[in-house]
Amino acid sequence: MHYISTRGNVGQIGFIDAFLMGLADDGGLLVPGEIPVISADKLKEWEKLSYQELLLEIFSYYTNDEIPQDDLKAMVKASYATFRDAEVTPVRKLNDRLYLLELFHGPTFAFKDIALQFMGQFYSYVSTRHSKTIHILGATSGDTGASAIEGVRGKEGIKICILHPHQKVSKVQELQMTTVQDENVLNLSVHGNFDDCQRIIKDLFADVEFKERNHLCAINSINFVRILAQTVYYFYAYFQVRQQAGDQEINFSVPTGNFGDIFAGYLAKRMGLPVNKLILATNENNILERFIKEGVYKPGQFRSTYSPSMDIQVASNFERYLYYILGENAEAVSSLMAQFKAAGEIVIAPELLSRVQAEFAAHGVEGQECLDTIKKYYASNSYLLDPHSACGVAAAEACGESGVTISLATAHPAKFDEAIRLCGIEQQYPEPIAQLFQKPQRQTVVDGSAEDITRELVQFYNRG
Repeated sequence: MHYISTRGNVGQIGFIDAFLMGLADDGGLLVPGEIPVISADKLKEWEKLSYQELLLEIFSYYTNDEIPQDDLKAMVKASYATFRDAEVTPVRKLNDRLYLLELFHGPTFAFKDIALQFMGQFYSYVSTRHSKTIHILGATSGDTGASAIEGVRGKEGIKICILHPHQKVSKVQELQMTTVQDENVLNLSVHGNFDDCQRIIKDLFADVEFKERNHLCAINSINFVRILAQTVYYFYAYFQVRQQAGDQEINFSVPTGNFGDIFAGYLAKRMGLPVNKLILATNENNILERFIKEGVYKPGQFRSTYSPSMDIQVASNFERYLYYILGENAEAVSSLMAQFKAAGEIVIAPELLSRVQAEFAAHGVEGQECLDTIKKYYASNSYLLDPHSACGVAAAEACGESGVTISLATAHPAKFDEAIRLCGIEQQYPEPIAQLFQKPQRQTVVDGSAEDITRELVQFYNRG
């Protein structure tokens, strides 16, 4: 297995090099040179595996044996030792047509923990075994930052800087990032929105000289290893639901803003997991819904919503999907991304849109619909959805695909009490979250200019 760029000017690099490169040096995104296809017989063998065993099996197709098996096993064991459920990502049945895949049992109560706990272990391994200085740089709409910080806080040879949009994340999300006092952590609270933070991050990674001089590494979903780690729970959930649902078709409904989590589902499907439809759930920032329905990818006006982790207009991982829908044509991808940068819009041909719609459905969930879904399932099932998970459930209902649907529950409702209270529901915080409100915060508020952020970064990385 080797890794190449969606834009064609990086190729034939190995697994660890792809992990460290993050964003491809030509500005594209790294993808496997060939997606392995898992046979039906092999899928049958995987049905009884534990989550950790399944991860090791899937990764074996991608790592080129660059990591000794015992070392990889140790990283996987450590990654999930802190999860509050032995299954890591348990599945709950809500009714005969709808299941919930609970992805919030990690240390920061969000689905990002599943990949980022592993990536934190992996970065520490590479830093120690390969004598690498690692400076992790990422942007977050709320959950990635806390999960990434938790994965590497206090680790030798690693520093992490996370940008988040100032006062545009939930209070719990902010506290999870800014109450961490470890000296290897820097939080920059940026005036602007997530797209502003993400654009600056991508520009800094695209400056190859700056990237190499400052040892920058990516923890956002621009890093392919994060996508790969997230494919595991699609396989795991499929196997669990298949045991209950029999031969019915299985769909996945995925709350997404950056197209990362649903791209992991697309990768699983390309690997041979017999998924029917991938249902893309967005909120009022519905650029991705419009692409699925009309073939037009064009950012609209940014809106703050009850589901802030999806308040994204420009989806980083969209380029990966574009690469595959264009037939792995790097030249065509480069042309369209240049067009997008110049004109702010991509339009695909009708025949390509038909292919998109054969694999995806989509629904943009308005604010009241989100709150009504929370109230509905709390009343009927005594199950409290967070607003992002509610978007996934609402989209599953709206799209009405045949068979059964597994909807991804991406965060614990305690992380978004602002929305829960609007539903007239009082919840009790889990103790780790309740304790956050008693801790002092540490963050640096900056203007959304590349110059200010670069200055803060260089000072942080050069600190002893």
